[in-house]
Amino acid sequence: MASPGAGSLSATDRALLERLRAGEHEALHVIFATYHAQLLGFAQSIVHDRSTAEDVVQDVMLELWRRREALHLDTSLGGYLVRSARNRSLNQLRTRRRERPQSAALSHSVPTTAHGELVEREMEDALRAAIAGLPERCREVFELSRVHGLKYAEIATVLHISIKSVETHIGRALRTLRERLKAWLPEADL
Repeated sequence: MASPGAGSLSATDRALLERLRAGEHEALHVIFATYHAQLLGFAQSIVHDRSTAEDVVQDVMLELWRRREALHLDTSLGGYLVRSARNRSLNQLRTRRRERPQSAALSHSVPTTAHGELVEREMEDALRAAIAGLPERCREVFELSRVHGLKYAEIATVLHISIKSVETHIGRALRTLRERLKAWLPEADL
């Protein structure tokens, strides 16, 4: 059998997909048994939570079953599943990020003055705008590092780029953010 994540669609993958399209539950069980550990480890390296990673893998397998009749792959089954797990994991991180500001706002201490609150909001808006203004890949790398806490090697794996590229994007993002935010944080080290 082709190793999980290999490049082209193997004869084994083709046979499994045909059985899956025919509605054979056993084919799904074989796929699950073959790829579960790899997908779980991969998803957990992104979301840093085993329970969430398990949910991601279950969602990937459920979606594979739902889409089985229309599914036509040019790449390996493993590659398709890893990409699906990556996308669902990143969606989980985005959802977490949207939820975090609300919970942080509830637990955040009340500023001592209305002026302090206004300045804090303006700074947060300036930071969000500066990050949003980064080139797409640069912003994605920066957010995976600084917002979601992934290590450079994890980011490289998730985005299929080299660690050197991750370092380059982070450096570019930090230079750009320092420049755009110097009025707010002249001595800040992002």
